[in-house]
Amino acid sequence: MPRTDPATGPTPATPAPPRSAKGARTRARLVEAAKAVFEGSGFLEARITDIAERAGLSHGSFYHYFESKEQVFREVAEQQEAQLTAPPTAEEVMEDGDGPPSDLDRIRRANRRYFERYRANGRIMGVIEEVSRYDPHVSEARMRRQKHFAGRTEGAIRRLQADGSADPAIDPELAAVVLGSMVARFAELWLVEEWDTYDFDHAVDQVTRLWANAIGLREPAPESEI
Repeated sequence: MPRTDPATGPTPATPAPPRSAKGARTRARLVEAAKAVFEGSGFLEARITDIAERAGLSHGSFYHYFESKEQVFREVAEQQEAQLTAPPTAEEVMEDGDGPPSDLDRIRRANRRYFERYRANGRIMGVIEEVSRYDPHVSEARMRRQKHFAGRTEGAIRRLQADGSADPAIDPELAAVVLGSMVARFAELWLVEEWDTYDFDHAVDQVTRLWANAIGLREPAPESEI
């Protein structure tokens, strides 16, 4: 993983968004180019000139949309964190298959979707994880992601407890934070730090079973066994 170091100097102000459609497209092109440069070079070695050149723009054009490298990196990080928490796409819904899912299926699908999105952007996620240690803005974006998943998980656990499917002795709020931390840290170790080369389907299945076992949820027996 390319090295990252903290940015220095005052936090730059966020410029107003472009008013024209052309300006919005140009800004988006710069963000896309910045992501590619940060993936390849890390935060420290990335240069504004490299970002502008990759976007097909002049060095000066960069400053029409962003005041610094820090600023464009923060936008890249915001977009990546938002992608991880976005609702399922139409393609992802189709991949889920037909028929009503069981509670365990829902957990497995959510874990698979998270890992697939994380894997698709593993290189930039690694840079984001590093920069978040010293950039409050990037750290806040990560915390929003964690809080989003914690809130959703807490609601799911409460629902499962209410219908008798989960252990009523479990504290939903605490369990949501613990389980969310487990999934997020495992994703980082596996897909960024390359702890080991786990089979994807096996990893999804095992994380799902650990998640379910932690709240006392069991997979329904096959119809032939009922």
